[in-house]
Amino acid sequence: MKKLLLLIALAGIGYLVYRQIAASKAEDDLWTEATAEPDLR
Repeated sequence: MKKLLLLIALAGIGYLVYRQIAASKAEDDLWTEATAEPDLR
């Protein structure tokens, strides 16, 4: 039973870390787009 709870806790922590990294990447992409030189062609 303790192993199952530990596994669930580790999966939850892994998911939270994944979400945080994905959010950070999305924010970086937005900043890159917002600060890019305009295409004036």
